[in-house]
Amino acid sequence: MKLRCMIWGLLLLLASARPVFAAEGLDGRSLGYAWAIPFVGMLLSIAILPLVAPHAWHHHRGKISAVWALLAIIPIAAVNGLPVAAVAVLHTAFLEYIPFILLLLALFTVAGGIVIRGNLHGSPLTNTVLLAIGAILASFIGTTGAAMIMIRPVLRANDDRQTNAHVFIFFIFLVANIGGSLTPLGDPPLFLGFLRGVDFFWPTVHLLSPASLLTAALLAIFFALDTYIYRRDGHIKPDPTPDIEASVKGGVNLLLIPAIIGVILLSSAVKLGEIDIFGVRVAIESLLRDAAMLAIAVISFALTPRGHRSENSFSWEPIKEVAQLFAAIFITIIPVLAMLHAGRDGVFAPLVALVAGPEGQANDMAYFWITGGLSSFLDNAPTYIVFFELAGGDPQYLMNQGATTLAAISAGAVFMGANTYIGNAPNFMVYAIARDAGVRMPGFFGYMLWSGAILLPLFVVVSLIFFAG
Repeated sequence: MKLRCMIWGLLLLLASARPVFAAEGLDGRSLGYAWAIPFVGMLLSIAILPLVAPHAWHHHRGKISAVWALLAIIPIAAVNGLPVAAVAVLHTAFLEYIPFILLLLALFTVAGGIVIRGNLHGSPLTNTVLLAIGAILASFIGTTGAAMIMIRPVLRANDDRQTNAHVFIFFIFLVANIGGSLTPLGDPPLFLGFLRGVDFFWPTVHLLSPASLLTAALLAIFFALDTYIYRRDGHIKPDPTPDIEASVKGGVNLLLIPAIIGVILLSSAVKLGEIDIFGVRVAIESLLRDAAMLAIAVISFALTPRGHRSENSFSWEPIKEVAQLFAAIFITIIPVLAMLHAGRDGVFAPLVALVAGPEGQANDMAYFWITGGLSSFLDNAPTYIVFFELAGGDPQYLMNQGATTLAAISAGAVFMGANTYIGNAPNFMVYAIARDAGVRMPGFFGYMLWSGAILLPLFVVVSLIFFAG
């Protein structure tokens, strides 16, 4: 209760601080490594605590997140003044966090109301087709939405097979990660790029070739492996799922998915001016977009039969968790972004040197591997933001002269989230659902043996073809 009062008190102070009187903002040149501790602590909490203390994390993650956020806000207010802290937090809330969460809420709610019924027997061809469908869906309804829709049919298709863990490992590779690389709807890093000015179809054009290469290679490898295992084991268990005709039920939700896409495209095409909210200039079309996302979520929940969501084991817990964690991430990253803006004049100069050549030119392969390496163990959305800013943070430059650099950052963040269970939010969800259904999923390091043996060689090929420069 005391912690909750502290948070509300701080928010009221921030809201009343009138940021119009604030200074330009944080000067990253004067900030040392200690300012990054809350951000690093938050990411390490997400990466480690669900594995070593799952019960405590489940019950106290909101409090843990709030503590890290306070540890970031209070020093900013103490050193730079409350108005500077206010403008930083409110800018992040209105221009990034709220649009980000409302999009995820709309996609999550709509996807949770679409049900795929039937018992498709898990032959190698059937499984390959299911994975391909899931990978395609991921770019339109998000990796979390696609995983929620497809995981149950894939489980039913393979519940009579003795060896089936590999199906869900490839499911994580394709549906929960790589498949979401073609639009801002697909994966959170790309939507954050969209909010920062990257065109909606930019990822479609610039990531289509590497994503297609990876997807085709993974589907071919999976088909060969599943064929071998299927011929070795076959269907040796009685099928617990009755044979019923395959069907897709979704009602209004099937119409709301294109509505989400249309709203986002319209918001980026029209300019209706700006309004001032506590000193933060917010585009009117962005406010209308956010209101439409909330309305879509409400319409979906109100008009979807409860039975559909029950069949998908729908729960608000995942979106609640994402909202809590990303509120802290967006706040704790504020000083880190200021330090990155300082470039070679800040404490991250060694990191700048790693991703830049001797004359300052971008090293695209380094961007791909370092962004991807960190995205493997930290959440890929904040990792994308860090390297987006490190590359200059100017969307117009990055979409044009720096296109290969932005492609390397985007591909690294989205693709390599598949390297571990904690690289992307849907990964652990798929692991937990499959394990609860009786699938003998490998542990954390066992999964990394799979990803290391299959994904890393493919990433080497992708980096040599597309980012060697």
